Amino acid sequence: MKPHRLLIHVLCLIISAMFADAAAAERRVALVVGISSYTNAPPLPNTGNDSKAIAALFKSIGFDVVIARNDLGVVDFKRTVREFLITAENADVAVVYYAGHGIEIGGVNYLIPMDAKLSHDYDVDDEAIALDRIIWALQPVRRLRLILLDACRDNPFAAKLRSASRSPTRGGLAKLDEISADTLVAFAAKAGSISYDGDGVNSPYATALLRHLAEPGIDIRIALGRVRDEVIAMTGGRQEPFIYGSLGGATIALVPQFGTANVAPVPPPAPPVSAPTLAKPVAVNPMQPSAPPALKAELPKPPAPAQAPPEITDPCVRDEARLARLRATPAPDEITNFQSEVTCKRLRPQVQRLFESIVGNTALPSSGNAAPQAAPKQQAQNESVRSEDSCTRDMARLQSLRAEPTLQAITTFERELGCERLRSQLRRLRESVAP
Repeated sequence: MKPHRLLIHVLCLIISAMFADAAAAERRVALVVGISSYTNAPPLPNTGNDSKAIAALFKSIGFDVVIARNDLGVVDFKRTVREFLITAENADVAVVYYAGHGIEIGGVNYLIPMDAKLSHDYDVDDEAIALDRIIWALQPVRRLRLILLDACRDNPFAAKLRSASRSPTRGGLAKLDEISADTLVAFAAKAGSISYDGDGVNSPYATALLRHLAEPGIDIRIALGRVRDEVIAMTGGRQEPFIYGSLGGATIALVPQFGTANVAPVPPPAPPVSAPTLAKPVAVNPMQPSAPPALKAELPKPPAPAQAPPEITDPCVRDEARLARLRATPAPDEITNFQSEVTCKRLRPQVQRLFESIVGNTALPSSGNAAPQAAPKQQAQNESVRSEDSCTRDMARLQSLRAEPTLQAITTFERELGCERLRSQLRRLRESVAP
């Protein structure tokens, strides 16, 4: 019996490793669009900040492709959607974030480009982007299609928009009745109501997204539920985000819980809130973060000694999310504190460069070591900085090449590539255009 048990145990380990490799190999892509400088409507000061911060967040959590665009006219907006359609064809997870004006006409939701005039209702099909076009562009995505709309503002065209048959609303978006499976569309405010820009650098909705989307191992429905709760608290109940769509029964997180792929982690003892990763997903509008009663009853009572919460099992993920927030809204005091608190070694050069760009060319705070002892560390840090700079340049070049790929340009780039962690992405791009 013992050899059989050993064989079963080995097979279980092999299957678990296969699931872990599959989770790590997921291809994640994102499109981020922010429109602030409207030609024929009031400008939106925060939307540019919001889109830049969200794009930085997706890059910091390792998305394979992040297409970020700001202040697009209608032609460029439509071309960008088409470009993302091609990018998302082989993706497992695709996210679209839009910050700007959005309106509803005749029950159809539209995103408004920078140069839209909209003097008549029939202009909307030529001068705006239907939300259905975005949803349709994500259909090839295999596992999760997520659309985040910070667009539920007052309709700036309502007073001058003449209508022959369709009547526009004063503000907000229309509810969605039919959405394909594995798709979530998240509104900053529920149908028919408006969202607010807030008094800070970012809107309340963007602020909550930056805080909760990158939590490791947290199901996207739970993360969006936390976003809802925070926005309601920040706006005094005036703005309530809402979700349309449905997902299956598996946990889907934008940032996987490292070392626990496809396995529900045991919650830490006496946490301030119930463990959200154990919550059974519901079909539509899953806003309750606590685990089901039956599942709670099966969990044994935790021992007295405290354990580390699952969010800190990988310090690099936590530090990357914090770095993305500081890049979007830099504060000298917070950056200085982050220098002494960062635990992910490969991020220290980036934190140092951010500190120098905001505060000045000052060395990282000393930990008490003498200057001669710090020289080898400084040399290693400089090498790490050069490596990060090379990857930044190569990533920008790869993004440009994806827009207009040619076999000759890709081959040349492969010879000149300095960032080895991008080589697999470049190889896939070459395979997609090779005859």
